[in-house]
Amino acid sequence: MTDQFSFKILATDGKARRGEISMPRGKIRTPVFMPVGTGGTVKAMYMDQVRGVGSDIILGNTYHLMLRPGAERVARLGGLHEFARWPYPILTDSGGFQVMSLSKLRKLSEKGVTFRSHIDGAAYEMSPERSIEIQGLLDSDIQMQLDECTALPAKDKEIERAMELSLRWAECCKAAFGEQPGKAMFGIVQGGDNALLREKSAQTLAAMDLKGYAVGGLAVGEPQAVMLEMLEITCPELPAEKPRYLMGVGTPGDILKSVARGIDMFDCVMPTRAGRHGLAYTRRGKVNLRNARHADDHRPLDEESDCPAARDYSRAYLHHLVRSQEALGAMLLTWNNLSYYQSLMGQIRDAISAGAFEERSAEIAEGWAKGDLPPL
Repeated sequence: MTDQFSFKILATDGKARRGEISMPRGKIRTPVFMPVGTGGTVKAMYMDQVRGVGSDIILGNTYHLMLRPGAERVARLGGLHEFARWPYPILTDSGGFQVMSLSKLRKLSEKGVTFRSHIDGAAYEMSPERSIEIQGLLDSDIQMQLDECTALPAKDKEIERAMELSLRWAECCKAAFGEQPGKAMFGIVQGGDNALLREKSAQTLAAMDLKGYAVGGLAVGEPQAVMLEMLEITCPELPAEKPRYLMGVGTPGDILKSVARGIDMFDCVMPTRAGRHGLAYTRRGKVNLRNARHADDHRPLDEESDCPAARDYSRAYLHHLVRSQEALGAMLLTWNNLSYYQSLMGQIRDAISAGAFEERSAEIAEGWAKGDLPPL
Protein backbone atom coordinates (compact mmCIF):
# COMPACT_ATOMS: atom_id res chain seq x y z
CA MET A 1 0.00 0.00 0.00
CA THR A 2 1.24 3.47 -0.82
CA ASP A 3 2.59 5.83 1.84
CA GLN A 4 1.49 8.88 -0.18
CA PHE A 5 -1.76 10.50 -1.29
CA SER A 6 -2.29 10.21 -5.03
CA PHE A 7 -5.09 10.44 -7.58
CA LYS A 8 -5.10 8.98 -11.05
CA ILE A 9 -7.76 9.10 -13.74
CA LEU A 10 -8.40 5.66 -15.22
CA ALA A 11 -11.05 6.53 -17.82
CA THR A 12 -13.11 9.44 -19.07
CA ASP A 13 -16.40 9.67 -20.94
CA GLY A 14 -17.23 13.25 -21.84
CA LYS A 15 -16.58 15.19 -18.64
CA ALA A 16 -17.28 12.13 -16.46
CA ARG A 17 -14.15 10.66 -14.88
CA ARG A 18 -13.36 7.28 -13.37
CA GLY A 19 -10.37 7.34 -11.08
CA GLU A 20 -8.67 6.06 -7.98
CA ILE A 21 -7.35 7.83 -4.89
CA SER A 22 -4.57 5.92 -3.15
CA MET A 23 -3.79 6.50 0.53
CA PRO A 24 -1.99 4.51 3.24
CA ARG A 25 -5.32 3.30 4.67
CA GLY A 26 -6.71 2.15 1.33
CA LYS A 27 -7.83 2.95 -2.18
CA ILE A 28 -10.91 5.00 -3.01
CA ARG A 29 -12.68 4.24 -6.28
CA THR A 30 -14.13 7.33 -7.90
CA PRO A 31 -16.78 8.54 -8.51
CA VAL A 32 -17.31 7.72 -4.84
CA PHE A 33 -20.18 8.15 -2.40
CA MET A 34 -19.08 8.65 1.20
CA PRO A 35 -21.61 7.61 3.88
CA VAL A 36 -21.90 10.23 6.59
CA GLY A 37 -20.68 9.09 10.01
CA THR A 38 -21.47 12.34 11.82
CA GLY A 39 -20.55 11.43 15.39
CA GLY A 40 -18.27 8.49 14.65
CA THR A 41 -21.11 6.25 13.52
CA VAL A 42 -23.02 5.75 10.29
CA LYS A 43 -26.44 5.78 11.91
CA ALA A 44 -28.22 2.41 12.18
CA MET A 45 -25.30 0.51 10.60
CA TYR A 46 -22.46 -1.68 11.84
CA MET A 47 -19.14 -0.65 10.32
CA ASP A 48 -18.69 -4.07 8.71
CA GLN A 49 -22.04 -3.52 6.95
CA VAL A 50 -20.87 -0.12 5.74
CA ARG A 51 -17.78 -1.76 4.29
CA GLY A 52 -19.79 -4.73 3.00
CA VAL A 53 -22.03 -2.61 0.77
CA GLY A 54 -18.93 -1.28 -1.00
CA SER A 55 -17.89 1.84 0.92
CA ASP A 56 -14.22 2.80 0.56
CA ILE A 57 -14.36 5.90 2.78
CA ILE A 58 -16.70 7.49 5.30
CA LEU A 59 -17.16 11.05 6.51
CA GLY A 60 -16.80 12.30 10.07
CA ASN A 61 -18.03 15.65 11.36
CA THR A 62 -15.54 17.90 13.13
CA TYR A 63 -18.16 20.07 14.84
CA HIS A 64 -20.08 17.18 16.39
CA LEU A 65 -16.97 15.21 17.39
CA MET A 66 -15.27 18.22 18.99
CA LEU A 67 -18.36 18.76 21.15
CA ARG A 68 -18.95 15.10 21.97
CA PRO A 69 -16.90 13.08 22.89
CA GLY A 70 -14.15 15.69 22.25
CA ALA A 71 -11.24 15.58 19.81
CA GLU A 72 -8.59 15.26 22.53
CA ARG A 73 -10.44 12.27 24.01
CA VAL A 74 -10.66 10.59 20.59
CA ALA A 75 -6.92 11.15 20.15
CA ARG A 76 -6.18 9.57 23.56
CA LEU A 77 -8.25 6.57 22.51
CA GLY A 78 -6.21 6.02 19.35
CA GLY A 79 -7.91 8.28 16.81
CA LEU A 80 -11.23 8.03 15.02
CA HIS A 81 -10.34 4.90 13.02
CA GLU A 82 -9.56 2.93 16.18
CA PHE A 83 -12.42 4.52 18.13
CA ALA A 84 -15.05 3.64 15.53
CA ARG A 85 -13.43 0.39 14.32
CA TRP A 86 -13.08 1.67 10.74
CA PRO A 87 -9.50 1.08 9.51
CA TYR A 88 -10.10 2.61 6.08
CA PRO A 89 -9.94 6.25 4.89
CA ILE A 90 -11.97 8.93 6.66
CA LEU A 91 -12.72 12.44 5.42
CA THR A 92 -13.63 15.06 7.99
CA ASP A 93 -15.37 18.31 7.22
CA SER A 94 -14.09 21.47 8.88
CA GLY A 95 -17.07 22.08 11.15
CA GLY A 96 -17.82 25.40 9.49
CA PHE A 97 -21.19 24.47 8.02
CA GLN A 98 -22.54 23.22 11.37
CA VAL A 99 -21.16 26.25 13.22
CA MET A 100 -23.09 28.49 10.82
CA SER A 101 -26.28 26.41 10.80
CA LEU A 102 -26.61 24.84 14.27
CA SER A 103 -24.82 26.94 16.86
CA LYS A 104 -26.30 29.94 18.64
CA LEU A 105 -24.80 33.39 19.20
CA ARG A 106 -21.95 32.88 16.77
CA LYS A 107 -19.57 35.74 16.07
CA LEU A 108 -17.44 35.82 12.94
CA SER A 109 -14.07 37.53 12.58
CA GLU A 110 -10.92 37.34 10.49
CA LYS A 111 -9.47 34.91 13.03
CA GLY A 112 -12.38 32.48 12.96
CA VAL A 113 -15.71 32.07 14.68
CA THR A 114 -16.79 31.96 18.31
CA PHE A 115 -20.00 30.12 19.04
CA ARG A 116 -22.06 28.35 21.64
CA SER A 117 -22.73 24.62 21.49
CA HIS A 118 -26.21 23.59 20.40
CA ILE A 119 -25.98 20.85 23.07
CA ASP A 120 -25.24 22.72 26.30
CA GLY A 121 -24.53 26.34 25.39
CA ALA A 122 -20.82 26.11 26.21
CA ALA A 123 -18.60 28.65 24.42
CA TYR A 124 -16.06 27.54 21.81
CA GLU A 125 -13.66 29.13 19.36
CA MET A 126 -13.00 27.72 15.90
CA SER A 127 -10.13 29.21 13.94
CA PRO A 128 -8.71 27.79 10.70
CA GLU A 129 -5.75 26.50 12.70
CA ARG A 130 -7.95 24.95 15.39
CA SER A 131 -10.10 23.23 12.75
CA ILE A 132 -7.00 21.60 11.26
CA GLU A 133 -5.73 20.75 14.75
CA ILE A 134 -9.00 18.99 15.61
CA GLN A 135 -9.00 17.06 12.34
CA GLY A 136 -5.42 16.02 13.12
CA LEU A 137 -6.42 14.83 16.59
CA LEU A 138 -9.14 12.74 14.94
CA ASP A 139 -6.39 11.39 12.61
CA SER A 140 -8.47 12.16 9.53
CA ASP A 141 -7.04 11.15 6.15
CA ILE A 142 -8.65 13.94 4.10
CA GLN A 143 -9.15 17.21 5.94
CA MET A 144 -11.21 20.18 4.81
CA GLN A 145 -10.39 23.86 5.16
CA LEU A 146 -12.55 26.01 7.42
CA ASP A 147 -14.92 28.06 5.29
CA GLU A 148 -17.98 30.24 5.60
CA CYS A 149 -20.97 28.77 3.81
CA THR A 150 -23.53 31.41 2.84
CA ALA A 151 -27.17 30.37 2.86
CA LEU A 152 -28.94 31.16 -0.39
CA PRO A 153 -30.55 33.41 -1.44
CA ALA A 154 -28.08 36.13 -0.40
CA LYS A 155 -26.87 39.47 -1.73
CA ASP A 156 -23.77 39.44 -3.92
CA LYS A 157 -21.87 41.65 -1.49
CA GLU A 158 -22.46 39.16 1.35
CA ILE A 159 -21.54 36.20 -0.87
CA GLU A 160 -18.32 37.97 -1.92
CA ARG A 161 -17.34 38.81 1.66
CA ALA A 162 -17.78 35.18 2.75
CA MET A 163 -15.93 33.88 -0.31
CA GLU A 164 -12.95 36.19 0.25
CA LEU A 165 -12.80 35.24 3.93
CA SER A 166 -12.89 31.55 2.99
CA LEU A 167 -9.95 32.08 0.62
CA ARG A 168 -7.89 33.70 3.38
CA TRP A 169 -8.83 30.87 5.72
CA ALA A 170 -7.72 28.38 3.06
CA GLU A 171 -4.22 29.89 3.18
CA CYS A 172 -4.23 29.62 6.98
CA CYS A 173 -5.39 25.99 6.84
CA LYS A 174 -2.75 25.12 4.26
CA ALA A 175 -0.03 26.55 6.50
CA ALA A 176 -1.43 24.77 9.58
CA PHE A 177 -1.70 21.46 7.74
CA GLY A 178 1.87 21.63 6.45
CA GLU A 179 3.34 18.49 4.95
CA GLN A 180 1.63 15.30 6.11
CA PRO A 181 2.68 12.34 3.94
CA GLY A 182 -0.25 10.12 3.01
CA LYS A 183 -2.85 12.71 4.00
CA ALA A 184 -4.54 15.55 2.14
CA MET A 185 -6.17 18.91 2.79
CA PHE A 186 -8.82 20.11 0.34
CA GLY A 187 -9.83 23.69 -0.35
CA ILE A 188 -13.49 24.63 -0.74
CA VAL A 189 -14.83 26.74 -3.60
CA GLN A 190 -17.47 29.22 -2.47
CA GLY A 191 -19.29 32.00 -4.28
CA GLY A 192 -22.96 31.14 -3.88
CA ASP A 193 -24.91 31.42 -7.12
CA ASN A 194 -22.62 34.12 -8.57
CA ALA A 195 -20.68 32.86 -11.59
CA LEU A 196 -17.88 35.43 -11.37
CA LEU A 197 -17.31 34.79 -7.67
CA ARG A 198 -17.27 31.02 -8.24
CA GLU A 199 -14.66 31.50 -10.98
CA LYS A 200 -12.48 33.69 -8.79
CA SER A 201 -12.71 31.31 -5.83
CA ALA A 202 -11.81 28.28 -7.97
CA GLN A 203 -8.92 30.04 -9.69
CA THR A 204 -7.45 31.34 -6.44
CA LEU A 205 -7.67 27.94 -4.75
CA ALA A 206 -6.20 26.21 -7.80
CA ALA A 207 -3.15 28.47 -7.51
CA MET A 208 -2.60 27.20 -3.95
CA ASP A 209 -1.75 23.75 -5.35
CA LEU A 210 -3.77 21.73 -2.83
CA LYS A 211 -4.25 17.95 -2.95
CA GLY A 212 -7.92 18.25 -3.89
CA TYR A 213 -10.81 20.65 -4.21
CA ALA A 214 -14.37 20.71 -2.94
CA VAL A 215 -17.33 22.69 -4.20
CA GLY A 216 -19.27 24.00 -1.22
CA GLY A 217 -22.29 26.17 -0.66
CA LEU A 218 -24.54 24.27 -3.06
CA ALA A 219 -27.54 22.02 -2.40
CA VAL A 220 -28.55 24.58 0.24
CA GLY A 221 -31.99 25.32 -1.15
CA GLU A 222 -31.22 26.60 -4.64
CA PRO A 223 -32.85 24.93 -7.69
CA GLN A 224 -30.95 21.99 -9.18
CA ALA A 225 -30.44 23.98 -12.39
CA VAL A 226 -28.50 26.64 -10.45
CA MET A 227 -26.33 23.99 -8.80
CA LEU A 228 -25.51 22.42 -12.16
CA GLU A 229 -24.75 25.82 -13.70
CA MET A 230 -22.28 26.55 -10.89
CA LEU A 231 -20.60 23.17 -11.48
CA GLU A 232 -20.27 23.91 -15.19
CA ILE A 233 -18.54 27.17 -14.30
CA THR A 234 -16.39 25.81 -11.47
CA CYS A 235 -15.06 22.44 -12.64
CA PRO A 236 -13.12 23.74 -15.69
CA GLU A 237 -11.25 26.14 -13.37
CA LEU A 238 -10.00 23.32 -11.13
CA PRO A 239 -6.91 21.24 -11.93
CA ALA A 240 -7.93 18.21 -14.00
CA GLU A 241 -5.44 15.98 -12.20
CA LYS A 242 -6.92 16.64 -8.72
CA PRO A 243 -10.08 15.10 -7.21
CA ARG A 244 -13.25 17.22 -7.11
CA TYR A 245 -15.71 16.84 -4.25
CA LEU A 246 -19.29 18.19 -4.26
CA MET A 247 -20.17 18.62 -0.60
CA GLY A 248 -23.53 17.51 0.77
CA VAL A 249 -24.89 16.07 -2.49
CA GLY A 250 -27.17 14.38 -2.80
CA THR A 251 -30.02 12.56 -4.47
CA PRO A 252 -29.24 9.80 -6.98
CA GLY A 253 -30.35 12.18 -9.74
CA ASP A 254 -28.03 14.92 -8.46
CA ILE A 255 -25.15 12.45 -8.47
CA LEU A 256 -25.69 11.35 -12.07
CA LYS A 257 -25.87 14.93 -13.32
CA SER A 258 -22.87 16.04 -11.27
CA VAL A 259 -20.68 13.16 -12.45
CA ALA A 260 -21.56 14.24 -15.99
CA ARG A 261 -20.02 17.63 -15.13
CA GLY A 262 -16.77 16.26 -13.75
CA ILE A 263 -17.37 15.63 -10.03
CA ASP A 264 -15.54 12.70 -8.38
CA MET A 265 -16.70 12.64 -4.74
CA PHE A 266 -20.03 12.95 -2.93
CA ASP A 267 -21.45 12.76 0.59
CA CYS A 268 -24.97 13.15 1.90
CA VAL A 269 -27.08 12.15 4.91
CA MET A 270 -29.98 11.38 2.57
CA PRO A 271 -29.72 7.56 2.33
CA THR A 272 -29.26 7.11 6.08
CA ARG A 273 -31.79 9.74 7.15
CA ALA A 274 -34.38 8.42 4.69
CA GLY A 275 -33.86 4.91 6.04
CA ARG A 276 -34.73 6.10 9.54
CA HIS A 277 -37.95 7.64 8.20
CA GLY A 278 -39.36 4.68 6.29
CA LEU A 279 -38.06 5.59 2.82
CA ALA A 280 -36.20 3.14 0.59
CA TYR A 281 -34.10 3.98 -2.48
CA THR A 282 -34.39 1.37 -5.22
CA ARG A 283 -33.78 0.99 -8.95
CA ARG A 284 -37.50 1.81 -9.33
CA GLY A 285 -37.18 5.07 -7.42
CA LYS A 286 -38.13 5.92 -3.84
CA VAL A 287 -40.54 3.67 -1.94
CA ASN A 288 -42.37 4.87 1.17
CA LEU A 289 -42.79 1.83 3.42
CA ARG A 290 -45.18 3.72 5.71
CA ASN A 291 -47.87 3.54 3.04
CA ALA A 292 -50.74 1.15 3.75
CA ARG A 293 -50.42 -0.43 0.27
CA HIS A 294 -47.46 -2.47 1.62
CA ALA A 295 -49.28 -3.94 4.64
CA ASP A 296 -50.15 -7.26 2.93
CA ASP A 297 -47.42 -7.28 0.26
CA HIS A 298 -45.29 -10.42 0.50
CA ARG A 299 -42.89 -9.25 -2.22
CA PRO A 300 -39.41 -7.96 -1.38
CA LEU A 301 -38.30 -4.41 -2.10
CA ASP A 302 -36.13 -5.64 -4.95
CA GLU A 303 -35.77 -9.33 -5.78
CA GLU A 304 -32.65 -8.62 -7.86
CA SER A 305 -30.73 -6.72 -5.19
CA ASP A 306 -27.55 -8.10 -3.64
CA CYS A 307 -28.59 -6.59 -0.30
CA PRO A 308 -30.42 -8.99 2.05
CA ALA A 309 -32.56 -6.13 3.37
CA ALA A 310 -34.00 -5.53 -0.10
CA ARG A 311 -34.06 -9.14 -1.27
CA ASP A 312 -35.02 -11.27 1.73
CA TYR A 313 -37.63 -9.34 3.71
CA SER A 314 -41.20 -8.75 2.62
CA ARG A 315 -42.59 -5.28 2.13
CA ALA A 316 -45.28 -6.23 4.64
CA TYR A 317 -42.65 -6.92 7.31
CA LEU A 318 -40.75 -3.72 6.54
CA HIS A 319 -44.04 -1.79 6.67
CA HIS A 320 -44.80 -3.35 10.06
CA LEU A 321 -41.37 -2.43 11.43
CA VAL A 322 -41.63 1.15 10.23
CA ARG A 323 -45.19 1.69 11.50
CA SER A 324 -44.27 0.10 14.84
CA GLN A 325 -41.15 2.26 15.10
CA GLU A 326 -38.99 -0.80 15.59
CA ALA A 327 -35.24 -0.12 15.45
CA LEU A 328 -34.82 -2.97 12.98
CA GLY A 329 -36.88 -1.07 10.42
CA ALA A 330 -34.39 1.80 10.37
CA MET A 331 -31.49 -0.66 10.27
CA LEU A 332 -32.83 -2.64 7.32
CA LEU A 333 -33.87 0.38 5.25
CA THR A 334 -30.56 2.16 5.89
CA TRP A 335 -28.74 -1.00 4.83
CA ASN A 336 -30.84 -1.10 1.66
CA ASN A 337 -30.28 2.58 0.92
CA LEU A 338 -26.51 2.55 1.32
CA SER A 339 -26.36 -0.66 -0.70
CA TYR A 340 -28.34 1.01 -3.48
CA TYR A 341 -26.18 4.13 -3.45
CA GLN A 342 -22.96 2.09 -3.65
CA SER A 343 -24.44 -0.10 -6.40
CA LEU A 344 -25.29 3.09 -8.30
CA MET A 345 -21.70 4.33 -7.95
CA GLY A 346 -20.42 0.98 -9.24
CA GLN A 347 -22.70 1.22 -12.27
CA ILE A 348 -21.46 4.76 -12.91
CA ARG A 349 -17.80 3.71 -12.75
CA ASP A 350 -18.37 0.74 -15.06
CA ALA A 351 -20.32 2.86 -17.55
CA ILE A 352 -17.55 5.47 -17.71
CA SER A 353 -14.98 2.74 -18.39
CA ALA A 354 -17.19 1.34 -21.14
CA GLY A 355 -17.73 4.75 -22.74
CA ALA A 356 -21.46 4.40 -22.10
CA PHE A 357 -22.10 6.80 -19.22
CA GLU A 358 -24.74 8.90 -20.97
CA GLU A 359 -26.70 5.84 -22.14
CA ARG A 360 -26.50 4.12 -18.75
CA SER A 361 -27.56 7.30 -16.96
CA ALA A 362 -30.63 7.51 -19.18
CA GLU A 363 -31.50 3.87 -18.45
CA ILE A 364 -31.14 4.41 -14.70
CA ALA A 365 -33.29 7.55 -14.78
CA GLU A 366 -35.89 5.73 -16.88
CA GLY A 367 -36.10 3.04 -14.20
CA TRP A 368 -36.80 5.67 -11.55
CA ALA A 369 -39.40 7.35 -13.77
CA LYS A 370 -41.34 4.11 -14.24
CA GLY A 371 -41.88 3.98 -10.52
CA ASP A 372 -42.48 1.19 -8.05
CA LEU A 373 -44.27 -2.08 -8.67
CA PRO A 374 -48.06 -1.71 -8.86
CA PRO A 375 -49.90 -2.69 -5.66
CA LEU A 376 -51.08 -6.27 -5.30
